[in-house]
Amino acid sequence: MVSVRKAAQRGFTLLELIIVIAIIGILATIAMPALKDMPRRANESVLKTNLRTIRDLIDQYYGDQGHYPESLDVLVEKGYVRMVPYDPLTKSSTTWQLVFEEPDPLTEPAETDVPEGGEPGIIDVHSGSPAIALDGTPYVEW
Repeated sequence: MVSVRKAAQRGFTLLELIIVIAIIGILATIAMPALKDMPRRANESVLKTNLRTIRDLIDQYYGDQGHYPESLDVLVEKGYVRMVPYDPLTKSSTTWQLVFEEPDPLTEPAETDVPEGGEPGIIDVHSGSPAIALDGTPYVEW
């Protein structure tokens, strides 16, 4: 008789299984909104890194050459980077919004500060995406 009682006490009851499944469902419901934005957070992180990289390259170019680059392709040609980083939101390396320097009409630039083509150089770069970030700011303002 003792062996029959031990065999009957093994396993879970239907009520215990329903409670465990309900708890798992509640935890999954809580976690889903946080996981939903993960790909977008990853793209924003890559965008921040690529913007920082391009801005550092522009500053390095200015420090070495004495003037800003006329295009991002100049950074590749001069060996500052192997390829222009891409914008993860537009999936392209050609959609960057470029900010060019404005020459001061009152001062004459030094001869070494003028690029070969004479065009104004790039002083900053922004994303070309018209979308809004998770923090509410437009990507073009980053």
